[in-house]
This record gives sequence, structure tokens and C-alpha cells, in this order.
Amino acid sequence: MRITVLAGGIGGARFLRGLKAAAPDAEITVVGNTGDDIHLFGLKVCPDLDTLMYTLGGGIHEEQGWGRAEETWSVKGELAAYGVGPSWFGLGDKDFATHIVRTQMLAAGYPLSAVTEALCDRWQPGVRLLPMTDDRVETHVVIDDPDSGERRAVHFQEYWVKLHAAVDAHAIVPVGADGAKPGPGVVEAIREADVVLLPPSNPIVSVGTILAVPGVREAVVATTAPVVGLSPIIGGAPVRGMADKVLEAVGVETSAAAVALHYGARAADRSGAGRAPAERPAGVLDGWLVDSSDAAAVPAVEAAGISCRAVPLWMTDTEATAAMARAALALAEEVRAK
Repeated sequence: MRITVLAGGIGGARFLRGLKAAAPDAEITVVGNTGDDIHLFGLKVCPDLDTLMYTLGGGIHEEQGWGRAEETWSVKGELAAYGVGPSWFGLGDKDFATHIVRTQMLAAGYPLSAVTEALCDRWQPGVRLLPMTDDRVETHVVIDDPDSGERRAVHFQEYWVKLHAAVDAHAIVPVGADGAKPGPGVVEAIREADVVLLPPSNPIVSVGTILAVPGVREAVVATTAPVVGLSPIIGGAPVRGMADKVLEAVGVETSAAAVALHYGARAADRSGAGRAPAERPAGVLDGWLVDSSDAAAVPAVEAAGISCRAVPLWMTDTEATAAMARAALALAEEVRAK
């Protein structure tokens, strides 16, 4: 079985660990979000790609969900002693090595996809990890500056890590996405998949940014594979992080049903029945899983043309996550049978 997953960082990585346990013989390709990428200390940092690589390769800091296990912070301390910032973004000593290697390879002319493949040679994540694009894309957030009150755009990492999403977001802008091209192998992995999965990653700044790259959404809409997503919202609240803030910024209610409707029904777009207005993008979902506590949302999702089931969605451990993955694959088979 060929499974292609469009994934962000922590939630996507933890889901993939369960998917590998649920489908140990599958060929899994992961299209990773690069909209969170940022340049710090002269280095190219790819938070989501690294979280996927470290988690699946056994090097992640389990409690944090990001960064390296058994990390030390000498370089960060020395930079602070020189008065060099930013101080709000934590890069440990082991993590610095990854970013140095990546930046050196990029400077030598290698594309990000080739660099990612080289880094994965060390970590052996057990999946094929593809950046969504080799081009520079950065997610920015439009906010009212907490100091001046003036409206301005900040990098997503500043909004998420430094400001803790404590200020309202007025817009989410994937800068550079409209001119980007899908990374090598991305479109083919989607078109040739037996199943395409959208894990419980942030639907706006993770999966949404991947879909914003021209050609990616079109490939998802056109693939013959069933496309099944898992809700990152349980009981009206994000499973992790502050996804409600970015959902609010794009006018989407923080609920499992609303996120499904935001993604949209792929079947409706294919048939022409119930097609969204021209200014809205094509839908991408055939199936959607909500948590058991959100079972009341199932009829509304199904009424929109998306097959929906309610199952436990808390990723408490690998076996619970594997059960989620099995449920997603089972729903994909139901969709295929129809």
C-alpha cells in the first residue's frame, strides 16, 4: 500500500508514528510543511521537517515534542552573552548541527529536497520525507502590535513562539506560496497513492500551507486515491497548541465539523453538485474522522458530502494512535468501495 500524508510538525509526526505501527509494510511518503521555516543566526531552520525527522528517527525530545532528546544549550548561552538574539527561539547544541549542515548544503547549491534526503540518511525515519516545495515560503500572521498597536505582519514563529498567539490574528499569509512549485516527487506521490491522509495537523498553517502551493491541491482533488482527514479539534478545542487562534483569523469555527467543511468535500467538486463558489478552492476530503465525544457532528459532515465516523482521537500512546490510523485506513476502504 502506498500512503501519502500531508503533515505539519508535532501532531503530524506523532500520527505518523502510529501509522507506521498500523501499516508496517506500507510505503509511506510524507509531504512536510515548510511554511514554518525561518532563518536564525544565519542558518536555515525547518521546524516541521526536523520534528518529523527526529520523531520518526528516534531523536525527539518526547515531552516537548520538538527539539532533540538529551539536549544541551551552550551555544544559545554564548550567543546571549554576546547580546545576539532572538532569545525566544530555542536551538540546542545538537539541533544547531542539523541547521549548520542544511545551510552549508543549500549554500553549495543543493535544493532543500536533496538536503532533506541527505539528513534523513542519518535518521532513517522509515518514511520518504519530501518538503512541500524547494522554494522559499514563509507563513506570516497579520496582528496588531502589542507595543505600538499598529497593524503589522510577523513571521509565524514570532506569533506562535514569542507571542504565544496571545494577540488576535487578522490574516494568515503564506508568503511566496503563490509563486512556488511543488517539490520533486510531491505531485507524483499524491497522484500515485493508494490512500492520502490529512493527519491532525493544524488545518490552516500546516496542511493549509501545503495545499497553498500551486499544483498540490489540484493533485489531491484529482487523485484516484481516497482522501481521509482526522480532526485536530476535540470538544471544541485544539488537541495541541493554539489552532483556534488561526482558525478564527480565517473565519472558521473551532469545531470538528467546521474544519471538515473548511477542507470541503472532494466528491462535490468532482461531480459539480454542491460546488463551492468560484472564489473558494476545491474541496479535498472524501472522509473525516472526529473524536467519539464529537459524534453529534457526524450528520452535518455527511450532509456536506464527506463520509464521517466518530472514533477515539486522543494520541495518548503509539497503540492508541495506531488505532486512529487503522480507523482512517478503514474509512478510506469504505470510500473506495462506494
